[in-house]
Amino acid sequence: MLQRSLLGTASLLAAASLSVSPAQAQSTSIPPAEDAERPNASSQQGGLSEIIVTAQRREERVQDVPIAISAFDGGELERRGVTNALEITQYVPNLVGLNNTGLGSANAYFLRGLGNTETIPTFDPPVGTYVDDIYLSRQNANNLSLFDVQRIEVLRGPQGTLFGRNTTGGAVAVFLAEPDLTVGGYAEAGYGSYDMKLARGSVDLPLADSLAVKVSGYWQDDDGFTRNTTTGERINESDGWGVRLGLRGELSDNARWTGSYMHTESQAGNILNFACDPRNPPNCEGRFATTGYLKNGDFGGRLTGSKDGYGLGIDTTMDFISSNLQLGLGNFSVNLITGYVYTTQDYALDFADGRGLPSLLVPRPPVVGFTFGGFVIANEGEYSQFSQEVKLTGSLGNGLLDLVGGLYYFEEDNFSDFGDIFSVAVPPLLPTGLVLVLGDRTLVNTTKAYAGYVQGDLNITPELTVTAGIRYTDETKTFSINDNRASCNDGTLEAGCLSNANLIAPNGAVIPREQSIGIWTPRFAVNYQPNPDLLFFASATRGFKSGGWNARGTVPGELLPFGPEKVWSYEIGAKTELLNRRLRVNVTGFWLDVADLQTPSAFTRPNGSIAFITRNFADYENKGIELEVNAVPADGLNLFAAFGYQNDKYRLDPDDPQFDAFGVESVLSQQARCLAQLAAGLVPQGGAAEATACGVGIVAPDGSIATPVRTPKFTLAFGGSYVAALGSGLTLTPALNASWRSQSETGTSQLTLYDQPITSSTGAVFPSNPFGNGPFITGSFSEDRWIVNATLTLASAAGWSLSAECRNCLDQEAVESTLAQFSYLNPPRTWLVRAKFDF
Repeated sequence: MLQRSLLGTASLLAAASLSVSPAQAQSTSIPPAEDAERPNASSQQGGLSEIIVTAQRREERVQDVPIAISAFDGGELERRGVTNALEITQYVPNLVGLNNTGLGSANAYFLRGLGNTETIPTFDPPVGTYVDDIYLSRQNANNLSLFDVQRIEVLRGPQGTLFGRNTTGGAVAVFLAEPDLTVGGYAEAGYGSYDMKLARGSVDLPLADSLAVKVSGYWQDDDGFTRNTTTGERINESDGWGVRLGLRGELSDNARWTGSYMHTESQAGNILNFACDPRNPPNCEGRFATTGYLKNGDFGGRLTGSKDGYGLGIDTTMDFISSNLQLGLGNFSVNLITGYVYTTQDYALDFADGRGLPSLLVPRPPVVGFTFGGFVIANEGEYSQFSQEVKLTGSLGNGLLDLVGGLYYFEEDNFSDFGDIFSVAVPPLLPTGLVLVLGDRTLVNTTKAYAGYVQGDLNITPELTVTAGIRYTDETKTFSINDNRASCNDGTLEAGCLSNANLIAPNGAVIPREQSIGIWTPRFAVNYQPNPDLLFFASATRGFKSGGWNARGTVPGELLPFGPEKVWSYEIGAKTELLNRRLRVNVTGFWLDVADLQTPSAFTRPNGSIAFITRNFADYENKGIELEVNAVPADGLNLFAAFGYQNDKYRLDPDDPQFDAFGVESVLSQQARCLAQLAAGLVPQGGAAEATACGVGIVAPDGSIATPVRTPKFTLAFGGSYVAALGSGLTLTPALNASWRSQSETGTSQLTLYDQPITSSTGAVFPSNPFGNGPFITGSFSEDRWIVNATLTLASAAGWSLSAECRNCLDQEAVESTLAQFSYLNPPRTWLVRAKFDF
């Protein structure tokens, strides 16, 4: 098996790395920037912490890097109370982060307007997640618990030259803490909202003068913040645990090795819930759900395989292995970077909250809590990837030319077995509704990619540097699908079976099951640094995101391919440190030009079923500005602010043909049909009288072209902390931070269905359900919202500390995602008290 062989490969590489002897490398040396004695990547100078980053695949001060980058070291993460990867998104300009619908373990990032909410493996995210330089190809488990992290770097804009494919929006790079060569660590326990219990810890153990290990882990358990008023169960818990073994070997002056093994498990959910109880609309004290599907439920043989026995909920596991061997070669160093990631994700999630679906004859029913849910997707998934990179860094001509280059190989094999269950209201109302299996199929897809890259910085003068780089990527993807239903495996193949033989487009064209691309992604930059505290830069960078298949489709003709997304980004910016490094101000302006934007969309058909489509609907343009400020006006006082502005739009080409090669209508043609249907008296989402071309894709219900999703015009974050000395070695540190973003769309076609607005217990006004099912949020519009977090910490010089914190302290309710005419909210207010001991 690939999994077993790759695990063996990684183990052999680790063993080989440890076996390197000084004699083998005595003619080389590690560059000074790779000093082994560096327990963390930041130092305190002039009040502000100086963070060392690797945004250009070599170690540099963050202020010397001509890239728009937000960097957070361990101290800053602790001051802002960041405990998982999603929480960091509050503090990065023009970045919107959210849990995927249903999946609390999966983050979807929208950076400068580019993002993707899909976790099915025929889709790739445009904002790449990296852990210790290892790319995580799937979003399924990227909401990492930050229990053992050295720093996080968020690179804004495409990183196609040095990071490669699927970074058209940017990259979120997480770097795990290296083992220290002295004994130390911490232990922490906490208790909080919804009976949450939390434990974390880490210990560094030196095994020799040049060899150390780090053992760390976390565990958390709670009851869930949502009460199901149909079943009495609590859902949307954040249960999970993880362990990590880190290794570090300073093998000689010329060789060092670091490696990790990490295992995580998560049952974190983001199941549809509402601010008011649909069964008792005046009750708006909490979060509520009404699905009739139970945590210990099953589908009674309606689905095949293990997924037929999955109850309501989710279970995600990830095994992560990394190895980085560095060898010094005079003025150069070589890194052999090996990674293997194996992820499983099993779930059964109700995306219609037990309400069933409307049909041509019956509207969406009142709250009934159908036994098998309203619209449930059950999924069994296994996803494995292997990557190998050889990276060379160094300089020539006594520092005249700095180089970084390398070769990269990536292989991915994915397996998904998933089915869709629909419950339809039928009078007289059946206790379980009419249960339909819309799809039950097994999907297998693979990716192989080869790349080579090089970037050079020509230091023309000590102040002026010109950069040029290029990457070539050769990638091949394959896709295969098989229908699991008995009627599709009885010797005859029905036309509706989701099988390879039926992959025929609406115009009769054969849907290809392989895609290949070879593409160059260059970068050009110039930066002028008149002194160490001032940097000006300008750059042009190209990136691309891989193509794929619309594997969410429930009829063969919907499983269409979509092409790569290609991006050019232009930036100009300045980085400054003022007042003896007590004030840092960084500003960037950007213009993003995207060809063939990949856009997932979902809509309800006239018969009540849900259709999923993803196409290269249009081109896209975004331009904006980003400002970040950090200040230490007095010892112990840390302040920050981040501001983002963006102005984006879809672009349509009037020369596009009316239909593409697979018979899919162009957006302009669809818009014309929509306007004609509206003129004829049809209405969007109106059953038998529906204007079927309206409210679909990026055509809005009124016939206009929709606003791009999750691109608030303004984002703002600010806050600070102050360390107050109390005497006797005690300090008291209050910390407060807030983030705000302006209104934005969350649905690609801007479908918003209102009846009468209602007011929740917090004073927020939301629309009610148009089918009379009680007041709950529906539609695709997110109002502007504030999220405020606060922490108070009492600490002792002896190493212990006590803290109390609240997250979303004002209990703000905001729409994050939209699916099937339902909206998904951010988590409610929570509190936590913790005790920690550092040793």
